[in-house]
Amino acid sequence: MKNNIILRLCLISGFIIIFDQTTKFFISKLVPLYKIIPVIDGFFNITYIMNKGGAFGIFANQSLEIRKFFFIFLSSIIAFIILWLYKKTAGKNLLFSLSLAAIFGGAVGNLIDRFRLGKVIDFLDFYIGNYHWPAFNIADSAITIGMVVFIYHVVFNKVPDL
Repeated sequence: MKNNIILRLCLISGFIIIFDQTTKFFISKLVPLYKIIPVIDGFFNITYIMNKGGAFGIFANQSLEIRKFFFIFLSSIIAFIILWLYKKTAGKNLLFSLSLAAIFGGAVGNLIDRFRLGKVIDFLDFYIGNYHWPAFNIADSAITIGMVVFIYHVVFNKVPDL
């Protein structure tokens, strides 16, 4: 049983990390920085950017050393908390454990960029008219989906006992 739980974490988070890093690799090699490639007019572009900050560009104006320390430290702490929660709850609630694995995979995907580049590669650009959602990537998507499921469990008191 315990091996299945570890295998589930490795498969889900591993898939997210590989998919995230593969898409970022191809974007960085095939699309010039800041190039906009329309995919669905009026709704979706591929736009290669390097995000120095966190979500919505937070801390983007800080020095590289401060950003690297803050985001690597914060991501590492969050990753360890997620792993601890996963270990405590994975055998009790499948959906909750999948959300934790998605958050972990996304955090590691972005952490790899922070270690390698000091920035995160973003390229998914959704918009309506002149209203753009900040560009994001596969790791961000996994974190967001995982957090929605996590918050659902917290709000409706469905978090497994620790």
